[in-house]
Amino acid sequence: MFGILRIAVAAIFAIMVVPPAFAGERYGTLKKIQELGVIVMGFREASGPFSYLGPDGEPIGYTIDLCYKIIDRIGETLNLPDLNVKLMRVTPDDRIPLLKNGTIDIECGSTTATWTRAKQIDFLAITFFTGTKLAVKRGSGIKEIEDLEGKGIALLQGTTNEETVKRLSKEKGLDIRYEIVMDHDGGWRALEADRVEAYATDDVLLHGWITKSGNQEGYKVVGRFLSNDPYSIMVRRDDSAMRLIGNTALADLMHSGEIQQIYDKWFNPGPSEINIPISSTLKTAFEIQALPY
Repeated sequence: MFGILRIAVAAIFAIMVVPPAFAGERYGTLKKIQELGVIVMGFREASGPFSYLGPDGEPIGYTIDLCYKIIDRIGETLNLPDLNVKLMRVTPDDRIPLLKNGTIDIECGSTTATWTRAKQIDFLAITFFTGTKLAVKRGSGIKEIEDLEGKGIALLQGTTNEETVKRLSKEKGLDIRYEIVMDHDGGWRALEADRVEAYATDDVLLHGWITKSGNQEGYKVVGRFLSNDPYSIMVRRDDSAMRLIGNTALADLMHSGEIQQIYDKWFNPGPSEINIPISSTLKTAFEIQALPY
């Protein structure tokens, strides 16, 4: 977890080095939002409990709540009390391209902050920690990735989970068959239909899918963490004004303790029925990132 904390500390320095941007001439994303009176939020439709479609077909979740707090702050800053929020579904493959080309203004999903991705976009403060694990059917005998020798695994295209499993498989010389899917639903269906013996993604998402399956006794999450994955909200790169507003809004939530209330809403257990108490690592990250004025 020390590597994750280093990323969190790096995010703090990213907050500290940006110039004041709440006044003066607008530029970049804020200028676009001010001129159009619209902000485009990218969301995931099946990454519960972070970003997924609720019963009414609207996106809900932990990250969605955090993003609406940021959007409220943007509206206040730009004096746009009726700021229109346009919603756009994104996938692991297109979320970064759509952010880079200006189609969306903020990405609110379950995205792992990595230095490779940071070459293309910017991350706000760390909001969650998780890692890659395996979901399997009970009775499969699979406990670790090494037990997948000669078996199949579903992987979501364009994710750190895909990269991690393929790298470890190559390093260990494992003969694993990959079924590459385009969304979490596809990965889970592959496991349900016995096309693969495991589905690999972030462990918190796997617990969500097990709950959603309605057959919690039939599946389990197994193995050690294969990766450390800090989650963060994405904004466009080299746009310090947008990044400053986002990080300030998140820091205020961390400082006041409201982010803990939002966490509890979704994890203790929330509408997703997932019960995951907040980790000491995440608590520490919130404390570190709650910068004073």
